[in-house]
Amino acid sequence: MANSAGATLRISKEITDIQQSSDLSIAVHCKESDVRYVRALIIGPPETPYEFGFFEFNLRFSKDYPTRPPVVSAITTNNGNTRFNPNIYSCGKVCLSILGTWRGEAGEQWSSAQSLESVLISIQSLMSSNPYENEPGYEGSKATERMPAVYIEKKIQHETIRISVIQSLEEILRLPPLSPPPTTGRQKSGLTWKLPTLGNPPASALEYDAEADYRSQSMELEPAHYPFADLCKRRFLWYYDSYLATVDKASQKVQDGQEFQVAEFEFVPNTMRGQFHYPMLRKRLERLKGAVDDEVRLWAEEGLEMVQAEKAVAHNLRRQFEQTREFYGTSHSGTSLNLTLGNENPFTWHLTLFGRPMTQLDGGIFNVSLAFSPRFPEEQPRVKFLTPLFHHRIAKDGTMCYFPEHAEEPKSHVAAIIKALEEEQPRYDPRTLVNAEAAELFWGGEDGRKIYNRRLRRAVQRSCEFE
Repeated sequence: MANSAGATLRISKEITDIQQSSDLSIAVHCKESDVRYVRALIIGPPETPYEFGFFEFNLRFSKDYPTRPPVVSAITTNNGNTRFNPNIYSCGKVCLSILGTWRGEAGEQWSSAQSLESVLISIQSLMSSNPYENEPGYEGSKATERMPAVYIEKKIQHETIRISVIQSLEEILRLPPLSPPPTTGRQKSGLTWKLPTLGNPPASALEYDAEADYRSQSMELEPAHYPFADLCKRRFLWYYDSYLATVDKASQKVQDGQEFQVAEFEFVPNTMRGQFHYPMLRKRLERLKGAVDDEVRLWAEEGLEMVQAEKAVAHNLRRQFEQTREFYGTSHSGTSLNLTLGNENPFTWHLTLFGRPMTQLDGGIFNVSLAFSPRFPEEQPRVKFLTPLFHHRIAKDGTMCYFPEHAEEPKSHVAAIIKALEEEQPRYDPRTLVNAEAAELFWGGEDGRKIYNRRLRRAVQRSCEFE
């Protein structure tokens, strides 16, 4: 007999472990009414054709878990029209030996030692630099050969950005398409979440029959409640320059409007057809950037309204501002900075950071803006350096990549900004490098590091002149 309570408790722990981990590539979410129905986001690995794409999956766990593996379905399929990998079908099927959906060698089958995280990591491993070799019979194919190269360019350099990044963000932000959407294929929203029947809720979550209710009905999620909306927008800002670089480089290899070439193993309907339209992708990326940036202004306006209405969220954020300013106003903080509010708005913080003596930042004066959402901490702050600074953690537009220890505490965000800026021996992780030129120099050997240090010092010296 299945141990439903045991399955629920184990899944709950595995979900919590992932949510509390520092993994930058995996995120999960579940409905409180049934933890055995999980939504997962996998961010495409760097240096692969899936780089920084947003790929979503549904996972459905049985009452027998972990004796049996979950049932996994891919959501990011372009309305059922795109097969992003030989092992990830356009219908959503994911072929993996540990899921029992593909024959595997001895020792590759599912075992109770596996977990939600190991399933997601296994799916992520399919997103390799040469996915062509995942197809049986093509294991020896090289990424430099003609057909694999065509397949990779089609799947990653175009469709990953078009579908998993642009299309996903346009839905989240409710932006109308710049060109008419395709009329072929099954039309489904990328934000659809299949939920249990709501008319007769179960007596308890432990008695809930996920298998039966999974097929009951579907509901549309409001974009504001889409679980990965804020994460995707913040990562989009981190990787925006990378998306543009990919588009600009790939556009030189193909003509606008050129038809995709179908791989040998692609057959209707489990394939992907279309055309290259890199100039349009660039326009859509630029429009998305403007829309995401504009949210900061909207947050400030909404925040002022909350101040005038004396909402609790405004009072709480104002109190945390005062506590943070008081902490950094004491000598034991070890950091010299000035913290103010813009227009007396607790949702708009201005940070002036003075470079610590005897460091690369010595003598520098850096102005930083922290924009808080009225829905903080569900929506995390947007941090931007107003003072230009050549740094591997600071994008060209000033967007900063940093990691607060406690995301729900504004003071932790300030501490994380300082730590990321001053770290002298950071661990190499391409997912955290938002300035490609600076990162290439920093990790480009001794000569490259010298050039990086010189450019950083020049930027620090000029910071005193920047208004």
